[in-house]
Amino acid sequence: MTSDEKYMVKALNLAQRGIGFVEPNPAVGCVIVKGGQVIGKGWHQRFGGPHAEINALNDCKNLGTNPKSGTMYVTLEPCCHIGKTGACTGVIIEAGIKKLVAAATDPSEHARGKGFEKLRQAGIEVEVGVCEQEAKLLNAPFIKFASTGRTWAILKWAQSIDGKLAYAGEKNKWMSCELSRKDSHKLRSRAQAILVGINTVLTDNPLLTPRGPGRRDKKLTRIVMDNRLRIPLSSQLVKTANKQPVVVVTYAGSAAADAGKTESLKKAGVEVLAFGDLQGKSNLAFILDELSKRGTQQLLVEGGPKVLASFLRENLADEICVYIAPKILGSAGSADIAQALADLKKGISLHHIETKTFDNDTRIKGVTSQGLIIIT
Repeated sequence: MTSDEKYMVKALNLAQRGIGFVEPNPAVGCVIVKGGQVIGKGWHQRFGGPHAEINALNDCKNLGTNPKSGTMYVTLEPCCHIGKTGACTGVIIEAGIKKLVAAATDPSEHARGKGFEKLRQAGIEVEVGVCEQEAKLLNAPFIKFASTGRTWAILKWAQSIDGKLAYAGEKNKWMSCELSRKDSHKLRSRAQAILVGINTVLTDNPLLTPRGPGRRDKKLTRIVMDNRLRIPLSSQLVKTANKQPVVVVTYAGSAAADAGKTESLKKAGVEVLAFGDLQGKSNLAFILDELSKRGTQQLLVEGGPKVLASFLRENLADEICVYIAPKILGSAGSADIAQALADLKKGISLHHIETKTFDNDTRIKGVTSQGLIIIT
């Protein structure tokens, strides 16, 4: 590992701390080096807050170190436009940074190398591509949306060793352990929307909100696939629709046939999104098209076997996250994911695999071939 790679890995580790707090902005880390020593470091800590480069320069100030003539390592191209915060390039130039080493280019329309060019024009040496794939993997959803305008879809479920997602006849009994469930809420906090099927709503009556430190205020659009408009008006989702958005996706015929319920849902604050002739598209493709138009960068799918299998069958998943509990349930289990995938014609391989244990559970996470396109 070169010294540039060593410092960039430090910056990537810092960037990780922002995951779940900065979306839909990218997670960015920054390290400033001078005389072979790290003299400042920072990361983008929250949406709307100072960027990583600013926090690293402020760290230098707090530590009493001078960044002039130093080298800045940053995981993504510094911004040169004014958004919720000022342009980072101007602050970097004013600080007297001599060289900037970046992992990846920001593919956003307002960037795409413009930040690098501004720094070069100011006489700063710029090197791009150190740990590039790792940086793209870290911000794959951001890169996909910035590059294509399309939503990144994450499939998540918890299962027994023999592929059962639930206990037969037992409601609200957890498959995974408490630590796994806490970790899964980090996925919710990354996303801007979460999707389940109507059977999940009827069985579990979920709230579908992120929980954990700093995450309770996160506003998720909660989406229910409900072709026959069966969602109960007494469900937690309907009751909280005025606090956090709820969208019920249904067949236009169902919405028309039960106009009274449709009106009641709307009065409760629920958006009823009806589809008719999809012109060859599936209702899942319709939903992803709609979310992309609305600027939704990440969608988390937490449905049952049928919903999950449909996403996989149609090659619409970019990332998969599975929590495996050390249990073999046999006939004591239900919601068999393997059975739902029995007609899957082509196998699915995951790339950039990450495994982690939570108590006795094992989490397996990786990107699909579709997701892989974004980071290669």
